[in-house]
This record gives sequence, structure tokens and C-alpha cells, in this order.
Amino acid sequence: MFAATVLTMFPEAFPGPLGVSLIGTAWREQALWSLETVDIRAFSKDKRGFLDDTPAGGGAGQVMRADVIASALDSVEAGSRPFLCMSARGRPLTQARVRDWAAGPGVIVLCGRFEGVDQRVIDARGFEEVSVGDAVLAGGEAAAMVLIEACVRLAPGVLGNAQSTLEESFEDGLLEHPQYTRPRTFEGYDIPEVLLSGHHADIDRWKREQREKTTRERRPDLWSAHLANQQAKGGPKAQPK
Repeated sequence: MFAATVLTMFPEAFPGPLGVSLIGTAWREQALWSLETVDIRAFSKDKRGFLDDTPAGGGAGQVMRADVIASALDSVEAGSRPFLCMSARGRPLTQARVRDWAAGPGVIVLCGRFEGVDQRVIDARGFEEVSVGDAVLAGGEAAAMVLIEACVRLAPGVLGNAQSTLEESFEDGLLEHPQYTRPRTFEGYDIPEVLLSGHHADIDRWKREQREKTTRERRPDLWSAHLANQQAKGGPKAQPK
């Protein structure tokens, strides 16, 4: 079972969106995954619960102390779960990495606050820094929820239909095609006729073309990587624009 442990100053922020819909049901009722929060403030030796101090070398804000975080981490039965620290300077969260974590026993996630976390606890305890996007948040809690949800939805039985996870954005390096449902016409826009044709080969071809078009237009970085991967497999070379 996938087990998520979150080290945070604000355990009351959880489960948040992790507690609703299919993912919440899989946690509360089906016990297909588990969620534990650890209040970092409980491990402060300061009677006021402070766990931060001024940055060495000067600068604005405060830094989370290495010793307090280490004590909080030591209270957890980690097993073989990876230690992840949500950070704007971390490596990007990708579906490939999510698949790897989802296939394992779970994750232990540290939510930073203030100006960040003392680098020494990151290095000493082997935390991997992970970013959910090129933007800075007030803390790591929202980012941790993104990472955990991405992993949990891949756990067996959580979504019900495993096929649905195979046709999504990023699964084969391309973004997902547009989706439609009733009514047939909405504010002058019609469902593409091919999707109503019942011709499965044409539908599959349309979906593939739309995925390629969307990826090429919106994520040229992914498109370049996709072309490189296809060429490595002996596929066609990139066509000039």
C-alpha cells in the first residue's frame, strides 16, 4: 500500500483535496493508501515552538532549522520510502518520476516555509528537492498535495479504470487530446464529426493528430523530446517548419 507521510508546520492543511472524490474514498473507506502528517513544531526545543532562525551570512526572512527537521524525520518509520523536499529550486515533477514513486512503498515529503530549509539536513538525510512548477509558493503544503495526488491516483484500484491513466498527458511524451461530451452543439461549437462516426481507426488517428498538434503548440520542449525519442527508435525525422 502506498503510504504518504508529510512533515509540515501546518498539519491542519491536510488532507485538503486529498480527502475528496475517488482519492478520498480510496483513503478513508477503502484503505488503498495512507496519509500521515507530522507536526515539525512539536520537535522544537524552544518553549514557543520556534523552528526557524536567521540565515547565516545575512539576508531577509528566516530559515527552517536542520536539527528540528531531523528530529521530526527520525520520528517516522521510513522504511525504503524516498525523502522528498518541496522546493522551487528542485527538479521538475514529471509523470515518469510519479510512476516510479507510485510503484514503490510511498513517499516522505517535507514542506518548507520561510526562506527555505537549512541545506545541511537536505544533504545529511538525502532529501531530493522537487518542484511542481516555475513559481514560488508560500510553503510546500500545496505542492506536496500535488505530488501525493499524482502518485496515489496511479495506485491499483483508486481510479477504477486503469485504462484511463494510459491515455493522459505525458504518458507517452504527448499532451492529451481535447475531450467532448453532450450536448452535440454548445454555443455554436460542435463535437468534431469524426468522434461521432463510430469509425475507431479514424477516431484513433484524430486523437493522435490532436495530441501532436497540442504538444507542438503548447509545449515545444516536450515536442522536441518526443521527436528525439521517435528518431532514436528509428522513426521519421523531424519535418522542417
